[in-house]
Amino acid sequence: MSLQDPQQPRTTPDHLSAVEVDPAFVTEWRTYDELDDGQRWTTWYDVEPLARGPEPWPDWLVTSRGAVDTDLGILKTGKEADVFLLERGDPHEPDRVVMAAKRYRSSEHRTFHRTASYTEGRSRKRSREERAVKRKSTFGRQVAAGEWALSEWEALKRLWSLGLPVPYPVQLDGTELLMEWIHVEGEDGVETAPRLAQTRPAPALLASYFDQLRDALAVMVQHGVVHGDLSPYNILAAGERLVVIDLPQVVDLVGNLNGMDYLLRDCTNVCRWFRARGLEVDEQELFGELLAHAF
Repeated sequence: MSLQDPQQPRTTPDHLSAVEVDPAFVTEWRTYDELDDGQRWTTWYDVEPLARGPEPWPDWLVTSRGAVDTDLGILKTGKEADVFLLERGDPHEPDRVVMAAKRYRSSEHRTFHRTASYTEGRSRKRSREERAVKRKSTFGRQVAAGEWALSEWEALKRLWSLGLPVPYPVQLDGTELLMEWIHVEGEDGVETAPRLAQTRPAPALLASYFDQLRDALAVMVQHGVVHGDLSPYNILAAGERLVVIDLPQVVDLVGNLNGMDYLLRDCTNVCRWFRARGLEVDEQELFGELLAHAF
């Protein structure tokens, strides 16, 4: 047997050159530029499957492994978290989406009050976590911050699956919750939908808004859920439809001793706003109507 001179070009035998290569063994390689400040590779595949949004996934969702997340700046600051705009897109593909990234602060930086009254009835699966939270250790503070993110994640998934007007929950990664960005067409292009408190709807639209909200609350109490902090400031007016946001403090209507009180307070807050805009509504009447759906 003779060896081929390593200095001579290698040739492919004629009987192999005519063989077609199975596409399953062909891989397309793409090169990507280095990331800039404020960018990261997509975290979609870093989280567990259960930490991804409910299926069927919406058409606008970007799941490419080559996608890049780009921070576009802060959208709003809140009592327990800050919300940023985040764009996700693959540089080699046309599809891009802007999402809302809600990032919860650790407990020492939160100003969320009456935490114990909201978390009453919830249980942690691991006693170590329970002890850490009570001791307020570093790990305990991380658990507490993650608990609020997890609570909102579970609430969004549940309410979305019930067909309620909430943002689609994209994914949960620690204390960061990615969700659908609720936006409208403004004078200068696409912009975040305004809070209900910032709007001055005409009488017909005002009545429609109230009907939408009443129907949504009815479905929630039918499934034993109370928003717990509902007001015109955490309801978005996306054109002719309302979208309910800020759901980390949802409570069980029956399992939480304060459930009824929170439901009445939610009714009072929204009815007071609608009444100030000229719509004759009564919180006690709404409260009674909702209880009829609950039992």
